[in-house]
Amino acid sequence: MIWNEKIECMSREDMRALQSKNLIDLVNRVYNNVPFYRHRMDEMGVKPSDIHSIDDIVKLPFTYKTDLRDNYPFDLFAVPMKDIVRVHASSGTTGKPTTVGYTLNDIENWKEVLSRCLAMAGITSEDVIQVSYGYGLFTGGLGVHYGAENMGCTVIPISGGNTRRQLQLMSDFGSTVLACTPSYALHLGDALAEHGYSLEDMKVKIGIFGAEPWTENMRLELEKKWGIKAFDIYGLSEIMGPGVANDCPAHTGLHVHEDHFYPEIVDADTKQPLADGMEGELVFTTLTKEGIPLLRYNTRDLSTLNREKCTCGRTSVRMKKITGRSDDMLIIRGVNLFPSQIEHVLLEMGETSAHYLLYVDKENNLDTLELQVEMDESNLMDTIRDLQMLSNKIQHALNSAIGLSVKVTLVEPKTIARSEGKAVRVIDKRKMTPNP
Repeated sequence: MIWNEKIECMSREDMRALQSKNLIDLVNRVYNNVPFYRHRMDEMGVKPSDIHSIDDIVKLPFTYKTDLRDNYPFDLFAVPMKDIVRVHASSGTTGKPTTVGYTLNDIENWKEVLSRCLAMAGITSEDVIQVSYGYGLFTGGLGVHYGAENMGCTVIPISGGNTRRQLQLMSDFGSTVLACTPSYALHLGDALAEHGYSLEDMKVKIGIFGAEPWTENMRLELEKKWGIKAFDIYGLSEIMGPGVANDCPAHTGLHVHEDHFYPEIVDADTKQPLADGMEGELVFTTLTKEGIPLLRYNTRDLSTLNREKCTCGRTSVRMKKITGRSDDMLIIRGVNLFPSQIEHVLLEMGETSAHYLLYVDKENNLDTLELQVEMDESNLMDTIRDLQMLSNKIQHALNSAIGLSVKVTLVEPKTIARSEGKAVRVIDKRKMTPNP
């Protein structure tokens, strides 16, 4: 099912023409209405008259999360507050929150791109969608909610948390779609039997999972655990919220709604643009956003781009599934490591649960890495020898995959803390202990 065939199947030439028109308009708006951008562009010697097509986007300045925090709360807004109908914000756990504002037109565009995402996953007006993303200042819950209502779905706005009630309403209300983080979906699946339910009590057939990086193996695990089709939805508050991109049944990348969000890939070190197919940091320009339009916002998410036509019929550019962020990368004894690499190995082996925690520390000035992973309840070991053999097997697999020796500790089921939002996968004690 294609929600907006005119846009989603538009020729590359027509899309570039539309993007060029929108970029020229955007640059004029931010230059005239946002002092931050006018100052940045003046510093670079760039005027709106220098922008003639989408190819000229490389002349424009980058924007970073620190810029949003430095201009807290509303200094990056491009319209008067009387035109802002909604404000969302990050939690601000690492400093001042990042604040974003929406005009009525922004909300309408958000509903539109979310409807495209849900339709891409095969969702129709006949579906009952249980939105278990957080509501409130977080964009996840309300974003999916509005898109689903726009499609005519029945929405259950339960938000996150309260696992027993989630499962009860899922069963009683006949939810056919579950929308939440993949780690919470895994937790809900694990909790079915504990709360007296089985898959036979549920009608869920589709999962819309996002808000944290997750691997292809995790998708397969969720599909097996729930008996569903699992889809990846991508977004971030600074750009719009969920709905920037979504994968289709081909699962060969997430289709970006590039009439609204223009993607680039840049080198993590030089910030120079990279060719399609090369991995680097994902950058977005909000071509149509009115409340807080952003030029070349560096997400730090690592991906690649593919502009070939998809087998699903869509022509929109596809971004590779996000598996990590350049600023989430761990450097262990000189080796670059992303948590997603650990997840991939564990799920590929299939002999433990998918719940794990990485502890990074320093001993005698050398980095140490310990992996705590939960045993699978259906595959508990009978003897210490069995446990040691499995631990050694995981160690060997990790060493082969990432080139690092890892201490593996097998722990009992349900002993690693669960998250109702984004999963915590790493505890880096090196950041907690000051150097002597």
